[in-house]
Amino acid sequence: MTTAAPPRTPPAVLPGPNDACWCGSGTKYKKCHRGADAAEARKKGPDAGARKGIRPGVISPRREVPLHIPRPDYALTGRPSRKDPGSDIKTPDVIARMRKACKAAAEVLQEVSSHVRPGITTDELDAITHEAYIKRGGYPSTLNYHRYPKSLCTSVNEVICHGIPDSRPLEDGDIVNLDVTIFLDGVHGDCSATLFVGNVDEESQRLVRVTRECLELGIAAVKPGRPISDIGRAIETHATQNGMSVVRAYCGHGIGETFHTALQIPHYYEPEADTVIQPGMIFTVEPMINLGGWGHRTWDDEWTAVTADGSRSAQFEHTLLVTEQGAEILTVA
Repeated sequence: MTTAAPPRTPPAVLPGPNDACWCGSGTKYKKCHRGADAAEARKKGPDAGARKGIRPGVISPRREVPLHIPRPDYALTGRPSRKDPGSDIKTPDVIARMRKACKAAAEVLQEVSSHVRPGITTDELDAITHEAYIKRGGYPSTLNYHRYPKSLCTSVNEVICHGIPDSRPLEDGDIVNLDVTIFLDGVHGDCSATLFVGNVDEESQRLVRVTRECLELGIAAVKPGRPISDIGRAIETHATQNGMSVVRAYCGHGIGETFHTALQIPHYYEPEADTVIQPGMIFTVEPMINLGGWGHRTWDDEWTAVTADGSRSAQFEHTLLVTEQGAEILTVA
């Protein structure tokens, strides 16, 4: 019998980084065609694959942080240290500092969220967030992290994550995710929420509701002695039951004195995510849920990730501490 020839062009919906490559090589996508596909998408421009198309605006100069504010190792160079952050199990000292930083992050998110309205630009939201960090003695964790130029991520409509604040005003009917991370007392606190801008259609309202429910179910799945994969299983099951998809290219992560540790938290069911959940672990759960397929494209700014099919995407995020009973949400105001 004959077999079908492998495709010579990438499909509309690209595989996740750890899935088999679309070309049929049997190699993981991230080690095969991912780089070439990203380069081709950049050639096509930021609107490639989008039906409605959020267009990038003008990015203002990077905001300054007062010299008295302690800052992470990458603040000047843009390159995080490669040093091993140590065990995934945090010490009592780190946990105590994480409680403080995460509470501050939740307060900042609450503060900037109160300013979301039609007509305000995402750059104005970035300025509000930047000052809120400084007021609390913290440094914006995203600022110059791998050269990211702003203090906040603002992801509008079909933008999945890492949207860069710019001169585009929010419009009535938009949805926007605000992703806040503060570096305070030597550790990072990370959280995000998706908000309505004015009057939002019912489909987008349902997307945001289901995404919040996915976060809640993912948190409920955090149990000592169980594998990390339980979290993604719970999230993907709920998203699929509601006719939605889970983004595969981005995941939750370990966090503490390092912004992103090697610990990864997939939001879809990944059997190989067999790390055992243990008390003292601290990590984020931050599902990104799409109304359409889970594929993505990246704008030529090398940060802004958008849905491949132009469908809307939503996200919620909390930083969690694993306890003997389950998960304690640290990012609460």
